[in-house]
Amino acid sequence: MNVLILGASRGIGLELVRQCRAAGDTVVATVRDDAGATRLAELGAKPLTLDVANAASCAGLAWAIDGEAFDQVWLVAGLFGTRTTGLQAPTEAEFDAVMHTNVLAAMRLLPVVADALAPGAKIAVLSSRMGSIGLRTGTHGWLYRASKAALNSVVKDASLVLEGRAICAVLHPGWVRTDMGGSGADIDVQHSVRDLRATVAGLTPAHNGSFLNHDGQALAW
Repeated sequence: MNVLILGASRGIGLELVRQCRAAGDTVVATVRDDAGATRLAELGAKPLTLDVANAASCAGLAWAIDGEAFDQVWLVAGLFGTRTTGLQAPTEAEFDAVMHTNVLAAMRLLPVVADALAPGAKIAVLSSRMGSIGLRTGTHGWLYRASKAALNSVVKDASLVLEGRAICAVLHPGWVRTDMGGSGADIDVQHSVRDLRATVAGLTPAHNGSFLNHDGQALAW
């Protein structure tokens, strides 16, 4: 299987590279710096440099993957931003950083990868149940929540455009023990990625445009 992982410098993205390579998949993955590229190369993946918050870098991905036909595309890159508990207004810089990374990057990258898909490809975009409006009971990280709700909307639109060409799904990885999730999170990164890979492997056309937990359970928008 030919796999593209966007955002593999650390955490879930890096573990995806490890598990996909262990399964024998051919992996192309993006990182931000030379140190990340070295880690990927050591795992047997082809590293590409990508800054998801930079328009030129996102556009440049097109020529870097020209001629590829990916069976799976994973969009993993994300930013939590300032950790708020109530209605603390973000600064313009904080807003831009989170929205550019979590929303604008997807709107730039999804059209690029759409031209490099194998027939019946699967596009898995990591979001968060914190972006769910229907499941919401708390307000901490309201900028992050807003960005993930917007990301969910973007992927839903992509699923309608790409219907018949690819299966698009939004996935909640769980509360994972990563730099973002913290040491007190529920599950380790290996558990999360095993679940995510199994869920994506089981996607059918009926799942196109769905919002799923890492274990495959449907989540409310």
